[in-house]
Amino acid sequence: MAKSKLPLHPDAPLRLNNHRRPVTRRELIAQGFKLGSGTLIGGSLLGILTNPAYAADVSLSPDIAAARDACGIAAQGAGKIPFICFDLAGGANFAGSNVLVGQRGGQQDFLSAAGYSKQGLPADMAPTSSTAGTLIDDRLGLLFHTDSQLLAGIMSKVQAGTATNINGAVIAARSENDTGNNPHNPMYGIYKAGAAGSLVDLIGSRNSDSGGNSMAPASLINLEVRPTKVDNPNDVTGLVDVGDLVDLMSQEDIVKTMESIYRISDAKLNAMASLGTSKDAQLKELLRCGYVKSADLAARFGNPADIDPIADADIVGANGIFSFDEFDRDGELRKTASVMKLVVNGYAGAGTITMGGYDYHTGDRSTGEVRDERAGRCIGACLEYAARKNMPLMIYVFSDGSVFSNGMIDDSMAGRGKGVWTGDDQQTACSFFLVYNPGGRPQLLGANADEQARHQQLGYMRPSGDVETAGSPAANNVNLLVETVVLNYMALHGEQNQFSTLFRGHGLGNASMMDRLTAFQPIVGGTIGTPPV
Repeated sequence: MAKSKLPLHPDAPLRLNNHRRPVTRRELIAQGFKLGSGTLIGGSLLGILTNPAYAADVSLSPDIAAARDACGIAAQGAGKIPFICFDLAGGANFAGSNVLVGQRGGQQDFLSAAGYSKQGLPADMAPTSSTAGTLIDDRLGLLFHTDSQLLAGIMSKVQAGTATNINGAVIAARSENDTGNNPHNPMYGIYKAGAAGSLVDLIGSRNSDSGGNSMAPASLINLEVRPTKVDNPNDVTGLVDVGDLVDLMSQEDIVKTMESIYRISDAKLNAMASLGTSKDAQLKELLRCGYVKSADLAARFGNPADIDPIADADIVGANGIFSFDEFDRDGELRKTASVMKLVVNGYAGAGTITMGGYDYHTGDRSTGEVRDERAGRCIGACLEYAARKNMPLMIYVFSDGSVFSNGMIDDSMAGRGKGVWTGDDQQTACSFFLVYNPGGRPQLLGANADEQARHQQLGYMRPSGDVETAGSPAANNVNLLVETVVLNYMALHGEQNQFSTLFRGHGLGNASMMDRLTAFQPIVGGTIGTPPV
């Protein structure tokens, strides 16, 4: 008799028979052999920061505060919607079994039975079955399959009141399987659209140019704001902790010292300019701003515990999103908590969370279901944390490639009677984003339900379950998929009309096409001074 195959532990590496032995860093991450670690270099130009032994209740002198403004140092973020993207490395399944993707009419313009089977749903679990009404979940606005384990993970962390203020959109778009050449990551585009942090501009859980596993589009990369690597609470507190200096002075004395250094250095630089040595004006301004930033950081982040995820009762504890037990056991949860703490609070403008091991066509269905559920818990935690902080949040979820099923069923408990993932298939790929708005569920564009359905699904699939490559500019070009995500981020601020000016030479077409590629009405007006109500 056939013996049921147990699902692999979420952190277990994937030893796949139809792949070569992993050699590159990307292959190691995709198959879960490497979880991503590295060192952190962050903070000010000269690295002289703060005192963790005292509360951060020290104000800058008026002249230093004015210099901070002149240097463009944000008082608390840049007034933009926080942005987090999840990079599920390896080619995860989203379409059908998790997020519904339909034909031209939207998510409920259903595919054929063969199309859903290819996406891992047997006939009795397809949305078109006789019990279709019980197999579609609309609690997050965006339609999920009722038995989606990604959804199950999200809902395990999101409270009912939070869910009512969430909506989302799915983008039918192909991306290559098992390659590091997918420029999926939108972080630099989000920064160019105005997102920035008061402590660091961009962060990512991997020490790479994109901050994640997938590349960023080459045309958008700006190494001046290369993401700072953050994947655990020590990385977070390390942003404002330098050790020995804190044992010598109080926080107030450190701030005063930094201010004095600024004034002395400024006087010397001005004296150099009077002698005719002003050709290096930009360097001098950089030095001035470096000292100002040091003083500013000492004033506002004098106690690293203030930004420590572990010390945040909304994140960890009896009433936290995570219990101490699960937080201690699961590094992916600690990684998520670290990124969301910095981004949602405006300390960073945008962040990438890479989760490895999503190349899960392992001859069963159960391994993928378990990993989808954990990714969902991490996504749900970010949404719930934004709700607790009364801040809007955009979350974008993508993977390099996708998978398909040949119709074989995994009847194990974790396999849930769904189709076994047989191998890679870029044709079944899609990405999606979710938006939380404290003021109420984000509203789709469109004058009626049919138009709104087409704005909730950008592009579409063929009845066979494959992406229709003529469905949108993003359908067959990952660079344009990134541009579509950035366009939607700007649209949430009511700034989509600035996209063509900011991203000259973009490939999204004319204004009419860009309107078709935009999902939601604005939820904030330009910048966030206080959270919307």
